[in-house]
Amino acid sequence: MHFWRGFAIFLIGGVLGTGFGVALGFFFFPFVFPPPPAAEMLTEADRSPLIATGTFIHANPSDPVHYGKGKVSVYERTVFLESDFEVGPGPAFHVYLVPKAAIRTNADLKEQMFIDLGGLRAFKGSQRYPIPAGVNLKNYPSVIIWCEAFGVLITPADLMPAPGAT
Repeated sequence: MHFWRGFAIFLIGGVLGTGFGVALGFFFFPFVFPPPPAAEMLTEADRSPLIATGTFIHANPSDPVHYGKGKVSVYERTVFLESDFEVGPGPAFHVYLVPKAAIRTNADLKEQMFIDLGGLRAFKGSQRYPIPAGVNLKNYPSVIIWCEAFGVLITPADLMPAPGAT
């Protein structure tokens, strides 16, 4: 009887430990094995008129994990993260166009009808994201990187109209 009790405790501990280890692995995977830096280029079609530009900022300096930097350019059909773009690694990051200026906290995104341009493909480097047809870019003064897994703002960029943009 004593043997089986010890065996059951060992077995349950092994299953729980394995489950916990797998969960930690999923969380830490992007930190340990980040994707290589991106080096995407704009196509001629993407170089349609430049509408706005911005710079990603560290919205909460007291948070050393969620940060970003680098420039973003918004063209008529494309959001382009420039070659100096960089964010701290994490799971399930997405690029959003947001119809509100000066996004600085998670709460700023509540009740906003943002446009999800897709998952971030790399934590560093240039990347391009197509904008769906029919989007009026004048209604979207911010581009943000958002962690969908944890509902956390990673980095916002306030957009300024490009010289000569209509």
